[in-house]
Amino acid sequence: MKNIRNIAIIAHVDHGKTTLVDKMLQSVGTFRDNEEVVSMDSNALEKERGITILAKTTSIDYKGTHINILDTPGHADFAGEVERIMNMVDGVLLVVDAYEGTMPQTRFVLKKALEAKVTPIVVVNKIDKPAARPKEVVDEVIDLFIELGADIDQLDFPVVYTSAVNGTSSLDADLSTQKETMEPLLDTILETIKEPSGDPDLFLQFQPALLDYNEFVGRIGIGVVKQGSIKSGENVTCIRLDGTNKQFRIQKMFGFKGLKRVEIEKASAGDIIAIAGLPDINVGETICEPNHLEALPLLRIDEPTLEMTFGVNTSPFAGREGKLLTIRKIEERLLRETERDVSLKVTPYDQESFLVKGRGELHLSILIENMRREGFELQVSKPQVIIKEIDGVKCEPFEDLQIDVNNDYVGGVIESLGNRFASLLNMQNLGETTRLNYVIPSRGLIGFMTEFMTITKGYGIINHAFKEYRPMVSTNVGERKLGVLVSMEGGKATAYALGGLEDRGIMFIEPGTEVYEGMIVGEHNHDNDIAVNVSKGKNLTNTRAAGSDHTVVLKRPRVMSLEVALDYINNDELVEVTPIGFRLRKKILNAELRKKEHNK
Repeated sequence: MKNIRNIAIIAHVDHGKTTLVDKMLQSVGTFRDNEEVVSMDSNALEKERGITILAKTTSIDYKGTHINILDTPGHADFAGEVERIMNMVDGVLLVVDAYEGTMPQTRFVLKKALEAKVTPIVVVNKIDKPAARPKEVVDEVIDLFIELGADIDQLDFPVVYTSAVNGTSSLDADLSTQKETMEPLLDTILETIKEPSGDPDLFLQFQPALLDYNEFVGRIGIGVVKQGSIKSGENVTCIRLDGTNKQFRIQKMFGFKGLKRVEIEKASAGDIIAIAGLPDINVGETICEPNHLEALPLLRIDEPTLEMTFGVNTSPFAGREGKLLTIRKIEERLLRETERDVSLKVTPYDQESFLVKGRGELHLSILIENMRREGFELQVSKPQVIIKEIDGVKCEPFEDLQIDVNNDYVGGVIESLGNRFASLLNMQNLGETTRLNYVIPSRGLIGFMTEFMTITKGYGIINHAFKEYRPMVSTNVGERKLGVLVSMEGGKATAYALGGLEDRGIMFIEPGTEVYEGMIVGEHNHDNDIAVNVSKGKNLTNTRAAGSDHTVVLKRPRVMSLEVALDYINNDELVEVTPIGFRLRKKILNAELRKKEHNK
């Protein structure tokens, strides 16, 4: 048997797992002295947001053992991959922040690991934080293991204390014992995690758990060889999800060395590999020898919970800022995304748009952001939860919600969540802050982030993860309460016009911004929409007044991120997305036509 260890690294968002993997790679000399150290989070959006979006495979060689490491997404929107990755590994490193302790996504990813019966190692990271409380955090982790039904063997986990950012680790909670090496962690992996159990001499079984895609070889299936061996160029049979069989030849086969994917000729039980040759290979199918057809158990793929439309940009500014505009180009791009993302579903909605279903707002907004950066122009609707009928009852998705907030703002948060049909489960005082645990309909979270940041002055921490489908609550959960200011004509916004509207509400634009009829330029103080003229100039009566337009002192406009904009709009509104940025608009741009539609 080859000396292999297959492990996944799991954690709540921003607890430092990607940094930890980077330091492990550096500590065993994966990068040459003259080679640039490339982070696991190599995607531009991942670097900007500090999150892992795509699961990645890397490997290190340590003391004669090949350790495959899968860095998993920590955000619940990408957690479908976490469950499938557990099927590829024999152990997990659970990374927990030495101050924050266990968080909602810690619970989520650990639950998946314990269900898969993999061996855990707990890594208490950020041990150098001034407010670190490692012993209490380990107690919290033990409580979480017990709560999630861990067995005796799983509870007997080793603990390693690290500061990934400094590249130090130790087996002791005392900060003074930290040494500039990752060897305590790597040694613990070798001692604790068992070798893969598959027999290389039996017949072949390989199951893709992840997908990738490139234009040269098409779709690529990534998974672990469960048993037997596989060679590049040989003929194999794929047992499809519907039970039918498809014979094909393996065109290319890849292994993982450091952060690189390298072409290989042969692999056997325990190896994590990527194969190409079947254009429509899918997650959960079984690749086996033509004369030994035996399927592995199917892998569960998390269903989408949110949907929205992606369509051709129909605003008066269409075609000004992007290169890729047509429905055909949008369709090609969306279908290409489904080649590698099994959680994404795309269906035609009408002649000019597609219905796109995903795991959550972050999942869909990252796709939109990537398309925008690639040169696409499109318009997207407000995300809607997917309603399912279960035993004749209409059901909607519910989520576990955890909030850490300053004690001064607890009342405002509780009141806001009460209006969104959230049920308070637990309230815990943590000194100057309070931790609130809720169960809330997913609809109640749409639009809540903006309100939450306003209530807490930007200092609250919010985390949520999908829980289950439950019978629907009231029909108007999560609707925006305030109306908007809508431009009644096109032109450039003037400081004079904006200054005159400031007592009506909060502006979203600044002087000089080009607007069109039907574009949303601000938020009204009341619950109704009003049409406003933002391009009106001051009537000049003499030359001395000519410069007075420039003396208007305006409040700063509200700046929104893409996720906040998607949250903010109502069902009769759209977000126009271009490579330059995005605008909010009404679906019906003409004020008279909007009024007629409203009065129907």
